[in-house]
Amino acid sequence: MRVFLAVHLPKLSLEVFRPRWLSEPAHGSVVLEKDKVVIADRAAYEAGVLLGMKRGGVLTLSPETAMYERDIAREAAAQREVGMALMKFSPDVALLNEATVIVEIGASLRLFGGLLSLCRQARAMLDTFGLTARISAAPTGQGAWLLAQYGREQGAHRVLQLASLERVLLPLPMLAVPEIRPFADWFAGLGCETIADVRRLPRAGLQRRCGEHLLDSLDRAFGTAPELFDWLALPPTFSARIELPDRLEHADGAVFAAHRLIVQLCGWLCAKQLAVTAITLSIEHERGRQALPPTQIEIALGEPAWREDHLLRLAKERLHRVELVAPAIALRLDASKVESAVPETDSLFPEPGGSPEEHARLIELLIARLGDENVLRPAPTADYRPEVANRWVPVSEVAKDIALPNSLPRPTWMLATPLRLLMRQHRPFYGSSLRMMSPAERIEAGWFDGELVTRDYFVAQADDRSCYWIYRERISSRDAEETQRWFLHGLFG
Repeated sequence: MRVFLAVHLPKLSLEVFRPRWLSEPAHGSVVLEKDKVVIADRAAYEAGVLLGMKRGGVLTLSPETAMYERDIAREAAAQREVGMALMKFSPDVALLNEATVIVEIGASLRLFGGLLSLCRQARAMLDTFGLTARISAAPTGQGAWLLAQYGREQGAHRVLQLASLERVLLPLPMLAVPEIRPFADWFAGLGCETIADVRRLPRAGLQRRCGEHLLDSLDRAFGTAPELFDWLALPPTFSARIELPDRLEHADGAVFAAHRLIVQLCGWLCAKQLAVTAITLSIEHERGRQALPPTQIEIALGEPAWREDHLLRLAKERLHRVELVAPAIALRLDASKVESAVPETDSLFPEPGGSPEEHARLIELLIARLGDENVLRPAPTADYRPEVANRWVPVSEVAKDIALPNSLPRPTWMLATPLRLLMRQHRPFYGSSLRMMSPAERIEAGWFDGELVTRDYFVAQADDRSCYWIYRERISSRDAEETQRWFLHGLFG
């Protein structure tokens, strides 16, 4: 079953300048094309601004209304970005005229929980762009386009059957069909107002008078003729940039822009069946003679990921920790490293304590929140001296772990500097007298680099049964017994 989702962006001309998540100016905003108003927001209408009004009229009625010159290239870029993001639901996406995107979702309905759930997810995605959208669904792409453009805004125009589609298309105004507009006066003279009126006219006469394109368009809309679309082609690598609506003094303010870029990235990954293992956020600063290089935020992932929520959480944590050296004017996102996506496990019984992917996501979140230098893993070196062998490196650092030279017990926590212990009744004391629980482990090493150590290590236990790793400095037989010194070097968990 073929089902097409149509996403119409009726306020795209205005919202490319002022996304919906920005506060609306008190005196409104308008977009001008050839010095005439082509779109206005609610506040501008309330001030008396009308479509088709010239710039001078707007200035007379509301001098403080924000005015923008229409930017066709910017609108096309925004429509393409929306199309890329919608590839999360299907790789078959087409960009149509009048700011509408078509997605073939027939094979994706079950995956996303049905049509209503998919529409809600698509609307939430468009909210991240700050765009107003009208969403419809129909068994034909042309029919979904007509419903998104001219149907009611409520969910009555999400249909799955051709019979239902015909019922909702026939009452639409005839000018909804682009091929009818050049002949609007002729059709009006015949008393036609709706698509139903046009379809009642003889086909042979319509073809002679208006050409075959009009009939082909109607046939495609009603499902009696095949449809062909130019599906959106994706670049081999992902790199997206967004200009910020205003200068930002704090990196936290770039979260909305980063979310918009991440949504596009996830659509690109899903369409390519890829997962990302490293991304780069670049914060661009003011241009000029003394322009500063972009502030780059490298985000490395322990496991390949393509989930929007996970990538957004990592980006938020890193942005919270960044202090800008200069105001930000733009944000760029690059997929530094990608690889083939691995499907989720279909095991009937999940791994106890979480899957390896969940553990990796936790480590990535800790790194983003605490910094790479504060999330460490053990990487012991081949040396008998504990202070040398006990080496920790960042989790993201590639290092070959080398096993300790023996298998004797080693504490989890090592003190950076050994703590000298008091002596009570010829026994080392740390909160209470310590009892030796193991034979001596003699370590005598370091002669080759001038850092010689000669020690006897013991596992000792206190009265509360806490275990410690202590050592006694070896002394010569000529020294007195009281000159022996004991040190605490580690704690067992």
